[in-house]
Amino acid sequence: MPPSEHRVASYHDRRQRRLGGLAQLRSVPAADRSRVWYVNDELLVVDDERRHVERYLTEHRAEVTALGDEEVVPGLRRYRTRGLDVPGSVRQVRGGLPSGAAVVAPNHVFLSTPFNHGGPFGPPVPVASAPIETRRIRDAAVPMAIVDTGLWTDTVLPDAYYRGRTVDVETETDVDNDGLLDGDVGHANFIAGVVVRQTRAVRLDVLKVLDTFGICTEADLVQALGRLDPDIRVVNLSLGGFTEQDLPPVGLGGALETALAVPDRVVVAAAGNDGNRVNRFWPAAFAGAELPWSNRIAAVAAHDGERLCTWSNAGPWVSVAARGQDVASTFINHPEFFPTGWAQWSGTSFATPRVAAEVVRQIAAGMSAPAALRHVVESAAGTFDGYRGLR
Repeated sequence: MPPSEHRVASYHDRRQRRLGGLAQLRSVPAADRSRVWYVNDELLVVDDERRHVERYLTEHRAEVTALGDEEVVPGLRRYRTRGLDVPGSVRQVRGGLPSGAAVVAPNHVFLSTPFNHGGPFGPPVPVASAPIETRRIRDAAVPMAIVDTGLWTDTVLPDAYYRGRTVDVETETDVDNDGLLDGDVGHANFIAGVVVRQTRAVRLDVLKVLDTFGICTEADLVQALGRLDPDIRVVNLSLGGFTEQDLPPVGLGGALETALAVPDRVVVAAAGNDGNRVNRFWPAAFAGAELPWSNRIAAVAAHDGERLCTWSNAGPWVSVAARGQDVASTFINHPEFFPTGWAQWSGTSFATPRVAAEVVRQIAAGMSAPAALRHVVESAAGTFDGYRGLR
């Protein structure tokens, strides 16, 4: 049963209040009522060009007071300033430097919430449980990473599906102290359940980057991707956002290039839930960026079994569609989801692990990760508003 209109409205309002309550966040409009979120007074700068950017800012933004810079990861720095018009300054630097668009950008904010979605569309609701196969020790296991919220440990999904080496646990569940479960608690649990319902040939890492309201900065995500275990074959990114001038996010592009320097690895990313068919949604849109490693990223839109969901983002950069409407999965053991610990939820967040699971199945059958991703996309038999998709 879908959530009531009142519950959906309340769910959305809580997230809007959360975003509005974080003093450092700012946003500017994108198309189709979407917004570009970023951190006020911060820039991400490619290290090789930092002196050119510093010189340009000094010459053209003399009133800006620098608060220092720090290394996010090797090759990328974060500049903190005071009084900086971030979008305006980025446009100026990009216009004044030949390589400007590739070396400086806002510290974008990526979300797994119903605003810049890559996350849930409306709140989860409790549903009846379904069988989950027990993972046997002798089963083949493909290492996969879910980069998302932390893992709620009290869950019906058997521990045998988690690798244990890198599983970040969710420790806070009510960060705004309103007495209610925060809206994205259990998001990683739900994604894990979607994967395991399709295949038991998987062992999961969970890397926490999103808070319990589904919010992270680009710098946070860059650092999280740097923590991937070298043997990870498939990375699930059920998060994302829009960018200044619709250009590839500088820091995240570098992090994905580094992550995909591991030859036998692929990334599956959510297309987002804004109903936006104009702007590109990152990191999923790297699938259509025509970079040397773009063919190892899949952008996943959501369908409802018959057509593309009206709330799913889409565009020529989308690789494939999968079921994202009213998905049932393992969730969390909590009074709101008693007695089953299962939930029903909708979003491209949950179409994405459906594709990731199919890639895992093909890897377990003997394919390389890039070949498996290509096979899953090219052999998708369904057609949803012109997009190939898994049923």
